[in-house]
Amino acid sequence: MSTVDIVLAGARGHGRWHLENIRRLQDKGIVRLAGICELIPLTGDEIPEGLGTPEQSADFGALLDSTGARIAVICTPIPTHTDLALAAASRGVHILLEKPPAPSYAEFRRMADGVAAAGVACQIGFQSLGSHAVPAIRELVEEGAIGEVTGIGGAGAWARAEAYYRRAPWAGKRRMNGVDVIDGALTNPLAHAVATALALGDASRAEDVTRIETELLRANDIESDDTSCVRVTTANGLQVTVAVTLCAEDPDEPYVVVHGDRGRITYWYKQDRVLLQRAGHGPEEYEYGRTDLLENLVDHVTDGDELLVVPDATGAFMKVVEAIRLAPDPAPLPATAWHLLPDEDRRVVPGIDGLVAAAADSLALYSELGADWARPHVANEVST
Repeated sequence: MSTVDIVLAGARGHGRWHLENIRRLQDKGIVRLAGICELIPLTGDEIPEGLGTPEQSADFGALLDSTGARIAVICTPIPTHTDLALAAASRGVHILLEKPPAPSYAEFRRMADGVAAAGVACQIGFQSLGSHAVPAIRELVEEGAIGEVTGIGGAGAWARAEAYYRRAPWAGKRRMNGVDVIDGALTNPLAHAVATALALGDASRAEDVTRIETELLRANDIESDDTSCVRVTTANGLQVTVAVTLCAEDPDEPYVVVHGDRGRITYWYKQDRVLLQRAGHGPEEYEYGRTDLLENLVDHVTDGDELLVVPDATGAFMKVVEAIRLAPDPAPLPATAWHLLPDEDRRVVPGIDGLVAAAADSLALYSELGADWARPHVANEVST
């Protein structure tokens, strides 16, 4: 098999993960890092050993032209995703596009339609959807392991220091210089919880969503939400509720839970770990492998393997992003609802860990669960 040349746009921050992953695939002999696109070139110390001296440029299009790369990995600020993806597509370059794919549904459609018209492959970087746990859970559901599915919950209780919101000019912003960013807890750091819950609810595409309710709040001094929940009603009548926070007391692994009338399946998506609990049986726990999305894209380009996360399979997630974009700006939590942990330089919302878990368990929103700071807040509803 011939080696596939790759250009990486955005090699700092989360881009460092992509550098390491490209090195792993380069060590296997299936790709070569031909170029890095960054506004400020990486130093030798910033390029992992074994990747050689890839060409560097701040001009993405020129870099694609000069390297002749077949695949571009785009890990840049959210508002740049669509234009960079279309620049690659216009040159016949296949794309791995980081999540969230776009800051608005209109930008998402412009990207997805443009990529389709160009005839190139595009993989959206929801790594959890490359887990072998996802088809395994679907098979358990189809076999009736937990009876009839009654709803899907998602929970993410994470912590982020205040420096997290100073890591980049767009961090924690809803808009910047008049352009949508929508960098909130549900749309970026815990976006996998939303996308995975929708996928397990058989509601991945835009047309699978009929109603969206959001409650967006913030403890930090930012524009976007850091403590929020969303409830999606799907075309098949299911409710998918995802509750998240970046202000957890005791941060833990995020998960998605499929509720059935005779049991439940819990999926810790970062660990590829599944717990099956059902009537008449003891708990059963499984661990699964995972197909790397870049490797899957390479296999698609070279051997015709089926892509795992095509743009249209993230349409329902983008409907959630759009509902969040259209919602009023997140409400600040009262000063009595949070406190600062000086040693960790982060804000904590007491009781939020239990509230996040309760929302995933009951499919209820924060305002329906009796949190003092949530009671006055009315959910914003969008019918699609």
